[in-house]
Amino acid sequence: MTAVYDCSVESELLEGLRAARGAIGRGELVVMPTDTVYGLAADAFRPAAVQRLLEAKQAGRDVPPPVLIPGIPTLNALAESVPEPVDALVKQFWPGPLTLVVEARESLAWDLGETRGTVALRMPDNPHARHLLADTGPLAVSSANIAGMPAATTVADALAMLGDLVSVYLDGGALSGGELAAEGAPATSTIVDATSLHLPEGKLRILRAGVVPRDAIVDVVGAELVA
Repeated sequence: MTAVYDCSVESELLEGLRAARGAIGRGELVVMPTDTVYGLAADAFRPAAVQRLLEAKQAGRDVPPPVLIPGIPTLNALAESVPEPVDALVKQFWPGPLTLVVEARESLAWDLGETRGTVALRMPDNPHARHLLADTGPLAVSSANIAGMPAATTVADALAMLGDLVSVYLDGGALSGGELAAEGAPATSTIVDATSLHLPEGKLRILRAGVVPRDAIVDVVGAELVA
């Protein structure tokens, strides 16, 4: 049975977080607010749950979901290595709308899809999301919409597209991309690929423009490290 919880009401927030934890623990799906758009979440370490997420979005395994994490220590646990430029970006922009693609530890027992040994990680700047992540651990989280449709900025948007495929909806109000989002700019996280930094001429590649602009990334790591 699908349930919607208003996070602006303390009693509903606490009940909703408990319900969301339970749903994640059962391998079910949860819609949660982030600092950009609403996310569709599943236990990152349950392949069946991740597959359920992809099926709900009508997306293939060639579109693996990013993983949201509760803090920087989790980055070190999930990434094979954390190069100095990645560390600098994390210190500047996390929690926030910057997703970093890094090499995943080979020992990780998960199946996010066709990742080719990489993982896209982000620490969201939303208290409800981070509260849930602190309880559940890393969550596979993709935007809460059907593939090809606009990302959900309200719970109503997500509910209209995903309906009872999701067990728990946490309503955090209308989302607009956070404080860094410029008017008219995409209210999604900027995705940066750091997987070639180990190569002699390796650089960071911006895979998707988002809330964090290229110039801000260059200010942190230098123009010579951004393709």
